[in-house]
Amino acid sequence: MISSSSGPGLLFPKNDETVKEAAVREAVEEAGVRGILMVSPPFTPCLFVGLLGDYEFKSKTHQDECSPEGLCKAAMYALYVKEELETWPEQKTRTRTWLTIGEAVENCRHAWMKDALVEGFCKWHNEKMNQGKGITDED
Repeated sequence: MISSSSGPGLLFPKNDETVKEAAVREAVEEAGVRGILMVSPPFTPCLFVGLLGDYEFKSKTHQDECSPEGLCKAAMYALYVKEELETWPEQKTRTRTWLTIGEAVENCRHAWMKDALVEGFCKWHNEKMNQGKGITDED
């Protein structure tokens, strides 16, 4: 436990980060890229972010007394990459690789990841075509 910054007593550590903020942070930490989440529709970067999809899966590393099955939920967002970093926090343990959607699907480790890519990006592409709009760089 930690001491409270707003008064007496102890609290559990927590983070006020949203899922969207976590997605942007993870992109920097794990892949060494900075960008903005894209919207759905009309797919122009702004503050309102559309989720490509969220998916439940079983994790062997997250099995414990609270979740013996190791059930986890992942959220997938499209990130409009604006900067590729030369160095990043996890570069010693992760390799960044740029792929087409098809190549990414072929190289996914788990079936739920393949499904997430196919379903999420098919939805994204179809909505983009229906709107007749693409990415605009407003920054």
